[in-house]
Amino acid sequence: MSLTSVDILSRLVSFDTTSRLSNLPLVAWVEAYLAAHGVASERIPDPTGEKANLLATIGPADVPGFVLSGHTDVVPVDGQDWSTDPFVLTERDGRYYGRGACDMKGFLAVCVAAVPAMTRAELKRPIHLAFSYDEEVGCLGVRGMIDRLAARPAPPLACFVGEPTEMLPVIGHKAKRSLRATITGLSCHSSLAPHGVNAVEYAARLVVRIREIGRCLAAGRSDPLYDVPVTTAHVGTIVGGTVLNIVPDRCEFTFEFRALPEEDVDALVSEVTAFARDELEPEMRAVAPSSGIAFELTSGFPGLSTAEDAEVTRLAKRLAGRNDHGKVAYGTEAGLFQAAGIPTVVIGPASIGEAHKPDEFIAASQIEACERFVARVIEAACE
Repeated sequence: MSLTSVDILSRLVSFDTTSRLSNLPLVAWVEAYLAAHGVASERIPDPTGEKANLLATIGPADVPGFVLSGHTDVVPVDGQDWSTDPFVLTERDGRYYGRGACDMKGFLAVCVAAVPAMTRAELKRPIHLAFSYDEEVGCLGVRGMIDRLAARPAPPLACFVGEPTEMLPVIGHKAKRSLRATITGLSCHSSLAPHGVNAVEYAARLVVRIREIGRCLAAGRSDPLYDVPVTTAHVGTIVGGTVLNIVPDRCEFTFEFRALPEEDVDALVSEVTAFARDELEPEMRAVAPSSGIAFELTSGFPGLSTAEDAEVTRLAKRLAGRNDHGKVAYGTEAGLFQAAGIPTVVIGPASIGEAHKPDEFIAASQIEACERFVARVIEAACE
Protein backbone atom coordinates (compact mmCIF):
# COMPACT_ATOMS: atom_id res chain seq x y z
CA MET A 1 0.00 0.00 0.00
CA SER A 2 1.28 3.45 -0.91
CA LEU A 3 0.74 6.43 1.37
CA THR A 4 0.94 10.14 0.63
CA SER A 5 3.62 12.39 2.07
CA VAL A 6 1.08 13.84 4.50
CA ASP A 7 -0.07 10.36 5.56
CA ILE A 8 3.51 9.41 6.35
CA LEU A 9 4.24 12.73 8.03
CA SER A 10 1.30 12.08 10.33
CA ARG A 11 2.78 8.71 11.29
CA LEU A 12 6.28 10.14 11.82
CA VAL A 13 5.08 13.05 13.95
CA SER A 14 3.16 10.60 16.18
CA PHE A 15 6.46 9.08 17.34
CA ASP A 16 7.99 11.14 20.15
CA THR A 17 11.61 11.03 19.03
CA THR A 18 12.88 13.77 21.31
CA SER A 19 16.64 13.23 21.46
CA ARG A 20 16.54 11.98 25.04
CA LEU A 21 14.23 9.13 23.94
CA SER A 22 14.59 6.14 21.64
CA ASN A 23 13.85 6.53 17.93
CA LEU A 24 13.43 2.78 17.40
CA PRO A 25 9.61 2.77 17.09
CA LEU A 26 9.89 5.24 14.19
CA VAL A 27 12.73 3.24 12.66
CA ALA A 28 10.68 0.05 12.90
CA TRP A 29 7.72 1.68 11.18
CA VAL A 30 9.87 2.96 8.30
CA GLU A 31 11.58 -0.44 8.02
CA ALA A 32 8.21 -2.15 7.69
CA TYR A 33 7.03 0.32 5.05
CA LEU A 34 10.21 -0.16 3.03
CA ALA A 35 9.96 -3.95 3.35
CA ALA A 36 6.36 -3.85 2.12
CA HIS A 37 7.74 -2.34 -1.08
CA GLY A 38 10.57 -4.84 -1.38
CA VAL A 39 13.30 -2.58 -0.03
CA ALA A 40 15.81 -3.97 2.46
CA SER A 41 17.26 -1.64 5.07
CA GLU A 42 20.05 -1.74 7.61
CA ARG A 43 20.01 -0.51 11.19
CA ILE A 44 23.21 1.02 12.50
CA PRO A 45 22.63 1.14 16.28
CA ASP A 46 24.15 3.37 18.92
CA PRO A 47 26.25 1.75 21.69
CA THR A 48 23.22 1.42 23.98
CA GLY A 49 21.01 -0.27 21.40
CA GLU A 50 18.27 2.27 22.17
CA LYS A 51 18.70 4.31 19.00
CA ALA A 52 19.68 3.60 15.41
CA ASN A 53 20.42 5.06 12.03
CA LEU A 54 18.50 3.54 9.15
CA LEU A 55 20.16 3.07 5.76
CA ALA A 56 18.41 1.76 2.66
CA THR A 57 19.58 1.55 -0.95
CA ILE A 58 17.19 1.41 -3.88
CA GLY A 59 18.66 0.59 -7.27
CA PRO A 60 22.07 -0.75 -8.32
CA ALA A 61 24.62 -0.68 -5.50
CA ASP A 62 27.74 -0.95 -7.64
CA VAL A 63 27.67 2.59 -9.11
CA PRO A 64 27.75 6.02 -7.46
CA GLY A 65 24.33 7.39 -6.60
CA PHE A 66 22.43 9.99 -4.60
CA VAL A 67 21.87 10.23 -0.85
CA LEU A 68 18.70 11.71 0.65
CA SER A 69 19.58 12.31 4.28
CA GLY A 70 17.78 13.54 7.35
CA HIS A 71 17.56 13.11 11.11
CA THR A 72 14.74 11.42 13.00
CA ASP A 73 15.19 13.15 16.37
CA VAL A 74 13.42 16.34 17.44
CA VAL A 75 13.86 18.94 20.18
CA PRO A 76 11.74 18.85 23.37
CA VAL A 77 8.32 20.45 23.72
CA ASP A 78 8.83 20.96 27.47
CA GLY A 79 7.65 24.39 28.59
CA GLN A 80 6.31 25.33 25.16
CA ASP A 81 2.76 26.62 24.74
CA TRP A 82 1.28 24.60 21.87
CA SER A 83 -2.24 25.26 20.62
CA THR A 84 -2.47 21.64 19.39
CA ASP A 85 -1.06 18.29 20.49
CA PRO A 86 2.57 18.45 19.24
CA PHE A 87 2.56 14.72 18.45
CA VAL A 88 -0.64 14.75 16.42
CA LEU A 89 -0.30 16.25 12.94
CA THR A 90 -2.92 18.99 12.61
CA GLU A 91 -3.87 20.69 9.34
CA ARG A 92 -5.03 24.31 9.39
CA ASP A 93 -5.11 26.83 6.54
CA GLY A 94 -2.67 24.96 4.34
CA ARG A 95 -0.19 24.29 7.14
CA TYR A 96 0.60 21.05 8.97
CA TYR A 97 1.45 21.53 12.65
CA GLY A 98 3.42 19.10 14.80
CA ARG A 99 6.78 18.64 16.46
CA GLY A 100 9.30 17.84 13.74
CA ALA A 101 6.95 18.75 10.87
CA CYS A 102 9.46 21.41 9.83
CA ASP A 103 12.68 20.04 11.32
CA MET A 104 12.77 17.62 9.65
CA LYS A 105 10.16 14.90 9.39
CA GLY A 106 8.53 16.71 6.47
CA PHE A 107 11.56 15.89 4.32
CA LEU A 108 11.71 12.32 5.61
CA ALA A 109 8.03 11.83 4.84
CA VAL A 110 8.45 12.99 1.24
CA CYS A 111 11.41 10.63 0.76
CA VAL A 112 9.56 7.63 2.20
CA ALA A 113 6.41 8.42 0.20
CA ALA A 114 8.52 8.37 -2.98
CA VAL A 115 9.79 4.82 -2.34
CA PRO A 116 7.12 3.14 -4.52
CA ALA A 117 8.08 5.46 -7.40
CA MET A 118 11.74 4.66 -6.81
CA THR A 119 11.13 0.91 -6.97
CA ARG A 120 9.12 1.25 -10.18
CA ALA A 121 11.70 3.43 -11.90
CA GLU A 122 14.49 1.99 -14.04
CA LEU A 123 17.25 3.37 -11.84
CA LYS A 124 20.72 3.42 -13.33
CA ARG A 125 22.11 4.94 -10.15
CA PRO A 126 21.09 4.08 -6.60
CA ILE A 127 19.17 6.31 -4.25
CA HIS A 128 20.27 5.92 -0.63
CA LEU A 129 17.92 6.86 2.19
CA ALA A 130 20.05 7.78 5.21
CA PHE A 131 18.03 8.56 8.36
CA SER A 132 20.02 9.41 11.49
CA TYR A 133 19.59 9.89 15.24
CA ASP A 134 20.90 12.51 17.69
CA GLU A 135 21.44 15.33 15.22
CA GLU A 136 19.88 17.80 17.63
CA VAL A 137 22.48 17.08 20.32
CA GLY A 138 25.62 17.53 18.22
CA CYS A 139 25.25 15.57 14.97
CA LEU A 140 26.31 12.46 16.87
CA GLY A 141 24.50 9.54 15.31
CA VAL A 142 25.09 10.03 11.60
CA ARG A 143 28.85 9.55 11.81
CA GLY A 144 28.80 5.76 11.79
CA MET A 145 26.39 5.71 8.85
CA ILE A 146 28.55 8.13 6.86
CA ASP A 147 31.53 5.84 7.41
CA ARG A 148 29.54 2.94 5.90
CA LEU A 149 28.55 4.99 2.85
CA ALA A 150 32.00 6.45 2.24
CA ALA A 151 33.64 3.02 2.49
CA ARG A 152 31.48 1.43 -0.17
CA PRO A 153 33.13 0.38 -3.46
CA ALA A 154 30.90 2.97 -5.18
CA PRO A 155 30.67 5.93 -2.78
CA PRO A 156 27.84 8.40 -3.38
CA LEU A 157 27.99 10.96 -6.15
CA ALA A 158 25.99 13.56 -4.21
CA CYS A 159 24.19 13.99 -0.91
CA PHE A 160 21.17 16.19 -0.23
CA VAL A 161 20.59 16.91 3.46
CA GLY A 162 16.96 17.93 3.83
CA GLU A 163 17.12 20.55 6.58
CA PRO A 164 14.53 23.32 6.20
CA THR A 165 15.80 25.83 3.60
CA GLU A 166 12.52 26.52 1.76
CA MET A 167 14.04 24.40 -1.04
CA LEU A 168 16.92 26.84 -1.50
CA PRO A 169 20.21 25.04 -2.25
CA VAL A 170 22.51 25.86 0.69
CA ILE A 171 26.20 25.44 -0.06
CA GLY A 172 27.74 26.59 3.22
CA HIS A 173 27.20 26.46 6.95
CA LYS A 174 29.35 27.24 9.94
CA ALA A 175 31.43 24.84 12.01
CA LYS A 176 30.76 24.56 15.73
CA ARG A 177 32.71 23.72 18.85
CA SER A 178 30.90 23.68 22.19
CA LEU A 179 32.87 23.31 25.43
CA ARG A 180 32.43 23.23 29.18
CA ALA A 181 35.09 24.93 31.31
CA THR A 182 35.43 23.83 34.94
CA ILE A 183 37.49 26.06 37.23
CA THR A 184 38.70 24.51 40.48
CA GLY A 185 39.95 26.97 43.12
CA LEU A 186 40.49 27.00 46.88
CA SER A 187 37.74 27.92 49.30
CA CYS A 188 38.09 30.02 52.41
CA HIS A 189 36.17 32.64 54.39
CA SER A 190 35.72 35.84 52.39
CA SER A 191 37.50 37.84 55.11
CA LEU A 192 40.61 35.87 54.13
CA ALA A 193 39.98 36.13 50.38
CA PRO A 194 43.66 36.50 49.36
CA HIS A 195 44.36 33.09 50.94
CA GLY A 196 41.92 31.38 48.57
CA VAL A 197 41.62 30.94 44.81
CA ASN A 198 38.35 32.46 43.64
CA ALA A 199 37.02 30.16 40.91
CA VAL A 200 34.33 32.65 39.87
CA GLU A 201 36.86 35.44 39.35
CA TYR A 202 39.13 33.26 37.21
CA ALA A 203 36.10 32.10 35.24
CA ALA A 204 35.17 35.74 34.68
CA ARG A 205 38.63 36.49 33.33
CA LEU A 206 38.32 33.58 30.94
CA VAL A 207 34.87 34.72 29.83
CA VAL A 208 36.25 38.19 29.12
CA ARG A 209 39.02 36.67 27.04
CA ILE A 210 36.46 34.74 24.98
CA ARG A 211 34.57 38.00 24.49
CA GLU A 212 37.77 39.72 23.31
CA ILE A 213 38.35 36.93 20.78
CA GLY A 214 34.77 37.41 19.59
CA ARG A 215 35.35 41.14 19.07
CA CYS A 216 38.43 40.42 16.98
CA LEU A 217 36.51 37.88 14.91
CA ALA A 218 33.73 40.40 14.28
CA ALA A 219 36.29 42.69 12.64
CA GLY A 220 37.92 39.90 10.66
CA ARG A 221 36.96 37.49 7.89
CA SER A 222 33.36 37.78 6.71
CA ASP A 223 31.03 36.27 4.13
CA PRO A 224 27.93 38.30 3.20
CA LEU A 225 25.97 35.19 2.16
CA TYR A 226 25.56 34.31 5.85
CA ASP A 227 22.88 36.07 7.89
CA VAL A 228 25.59 36.47 10.55
CA PRO A 229 28.58 37.05 8.23
CA VAL A 230 31.38 36.47 10.75
CA THR A 231 32.65 33.82 13.13
CA THR A 232 31.10 34.24 16.58
CA ALA A 233 32.04 33.45 20.17
CA HIS A 234 29.34 32.97 22.79
CA VAL A 235 29.15 32.14 26.51
CA GLY A 236 25.83 30.50 27.34
CA THR A 237 25.71 29.46 31.02
CA ILE A 238 27.75 30.02 34.18
CA VAL A 239 27.35 28.54 37.67
CA GLY A 240 29.58 29.07 40.69
CA GLY A 241 29.74 29.89 44.36
CA THR A 242 27.43 29.18 47.28
CA VAL A 243 27.15 32.25 49.54
CA LEU A 244 28.81 35.66 49.51
CA ASN A 245 31.05 35.12 52.52
CA ILE A 246 32.75 32.01 51.09
CA VAL A 247 35.39 32.25 48.39
CA PRO A 248 34.07 29.87 45.70
CA ASP A 249 36.23 26.86 44.93
CA ARG A 250 34.33 25.84 41.80
CA CYS A 251 32.81 27.52 38.78
CA GLU A 252 31.57 26.05 35.54
CA PHE A 253 30.53 27.72 32.30
CA THR A 254 29.74 26.72 28.75
CA PHE A 255 30.83 28.46 25.57
CA GLU A 256 30.93 27.94 21.85
CA PHE A 257 32.46 29.11 18.60
CA ARG A 258 30.41 29.11 15.38
CA ALA A 259 33.00 29.56 12.69
CA LEU A 260 32.96 30.25 8.99
CA PRO A 261 34.14 27.02 7.32
CA GLU A 262 37.31 28.79 6.16
CA GLU A 263 38.21 29.61 9.78
CA ASP A 264 40.28 27.22 11.93
CA VAL A 265 37.78 26.69 14.71
CA ASP A 266 40.12 24.41 16.66
CA ALA A 267 42.75 27.16 16.69
CA LEU A 268 40.19 29.42 18.39
CA VAL A 269 39.60 26.78 21.05
CA SER A 270 43.37 26.45 21.48
CA GLU A 271 43.65 30.19 22.03
CA VAL A 272 41.26 29.94 24.96
CA THR A 273 42.90 26.90 26.50
CA ALA A 274 46.38 28.43 26.08
CA PHE A 275 45.28 31.56 27.96
CA ALA A 276 44.03 29.38 30.79
CA ARG A 277 47.21 27.28 30.84
CA ASP A 278 49.79 30.03 30.41
CA GLU A 279 48.21 33.02 32.14
CA LEU A 280 45.62 31.93 34.68
CA GLU A 281 46.74 28.56 36.04
CA PRO A 282 50.24 29.74 37.13
CA GLU A 283 48.60 32.46 39.28
CA MET A 284 46.11 30.00 40.72
CA ARG A 285 48.68 27.31 41.51
CA ALA A 286 50.99 29.78 43.18
CA VAL A 287 48.34 29.90 45.91
CA ALA A 288 46.89 26.38 45.64
CA PRO A 289 48.80 23.77 43.62
CA SER A 290 45.66 21.64 43.29
CA SER A 291 43.69 24.36 41.50
CA GLY A 292 43.29 24.53 37.76
CA ILE A 293 41.06 24.78 34.73
CA ALA A 294 39.68 21.83 32.75
CA PHE A 295 37.95 21.90 29.37
CA GLU A 296 35.50 19.34 27.99
CA LEU A 297 34.36 19.30 24.37
CA THR A 298 30.61 18.72 24.56
CA SER A 299 29.78 18.82 20.86
CA GLY A 300 31.23 19.84 17.54
CA PHE A 301 30.88 19.41 13.82
CA PRO A 302 32.68 20.69 10.73
CA GLY A 303 31.39 23.45 8.52
CA LEU A 304 30.13 22.97 4.99
CA SER A 305 31.83 24.72 2.09
CA THR A 306 30.63 23.60 -1.33
CA ALA A 307 31.78 25.62 -4.32
CA GLU A 308 29.23 27.67 -6.24
CA ASP A 309 30.29 25.95 -9.47
CA ALA A 310 30.58 22.43 -8.01
CA GLU A 311 28.75 19.71 -9.88
CA VAL A 312 26.59 18.94 -6.84
CA THR A 313 25.60 22.62 -6.61
CA ARG A 314 24.60 22.75 -10.25
CA LEU A 315 22.69 19.49 -9.83
CA ALA A 316 20.82 20.76 -6.76
CA LYS A 317 19.78 23.92 -8.58
CA ARG A 318 18.57 21.95 -11.58
CA LEU A 319 16.57 19.56 -9.42
CA ALA A 320 15.11 22.41 -7.37
CA GLY A 321 14.29 24.46 -10.48
CA ARG A 322 16.10 27.57 -9.29
CA ASN A 323 19.33 29.49 -9.95
CA ASP A 324 20.12 30.93 -6.52
CA HIS A 325 21.88 29.52 -3.49
CA GLY A 326 22.62 30.51 0.08
CA LYS A 327 24.58 29.86 3.26
CA VAL A 328 23.33 29.47 6.83
CA ALA A 329 24.70 30.06 10.32
CA TYR A 330 23.12 26.96 11.87
CA GLY A 331 24.86 23.61 11.69
CA THR A 332 23.81 20.40 9.96
CA GLU A 333 25.15 16.92 9.24
CA ALA A 334 26.19 18.12 5.77
CA GLY A 335 29.70 19.11 6.86
CA LEU A 336 30.29 15.56 8.07
CA PHE A 337 29.24 14.11 4.71
CA GLN A 338 31.57 16.53 2.93
CA ALA A 339 34.44 15.71 5.30
CA ALA A 340 34.01 12.06 4.28
CA GLY A 341 34.47 13.01 0.63
CA ILE A 342 30.79 13.02 -0.34
CA PRO A 343 29.74 16.18 -2.28
CA THR A 344 26.88 17.70 -0.32
CA VAL A 345 24.24 20.43 -0.46
CA VAL A 346 21.60 21.24 2.17
CA ILE A 347 18.11 21.54 0.68
CA GLY A 348 14.74 20.81 2.20
CA PRO A 349 11.19 22.04 2.72
CA ALA A 350 9.91 24.57 5.30
CA SER A 351 11.67 27.47 7.00
CA ILE A 352 14.28 27.19 9.73
CA GLY A 353 12.48 30.10 11.36
CA GLU A 354 9.69 27.70 12.32
CA ALA A 355 11.98 25.04 13.77
CA HIS A 356 12.08 24.32 17.52
CA LYS A 357 9.13 26.63 18.22
CA PRO A 358 5.71 25.87 19.65
CA ASP A 359 3.21 25.29 16.84
CA GLU A 360 6.02 24.24 14.49
CA PHE A 361 4.63 23.72 11.00
CA ILE A 362 5.33 22.96 7.38
CA ALA A 363 3.28 24.51 4.59
CA ALA A 364 1.54 22.24 2.09
CA SER A 365 3.21 24.20 -0.70
CA GLN A 366 6.62 23.29 0.72
CA ILE A 367 5.73 19.59 0.81
CA GLU A 368 4.69 19.85 -2.84
CA ALA A 369 7.94 21.62 -3.78
CA CYS A 370 9.94 18.89 -2.04
CA GLU A 371 7.94 16.20 -3.83
CA ARG A 372 8.88 17.78 -7.16
CA PHE A 373 12.53 17.83 -6.09
CA VAL A 374 12.57 14.16 -5.08
CA ALA A 375 10.76 13.21 -8.31
CA ARG A 376 13.57 14.91 -10.23
CA VAL A 377 16.15 13.05 -8.15
CA ILE A 378 14.51 9.84 -9.31
CA GLU A 379 14.63 11.07 -12.92
CA ALA A 380 18.31 11.97 -12.54
CA ALA A 381 19.02 8.48 -11.19
CA CYS A 382 17.47 7.04 -14.35
CA GLU A 383 19.66 9.06 -16.72
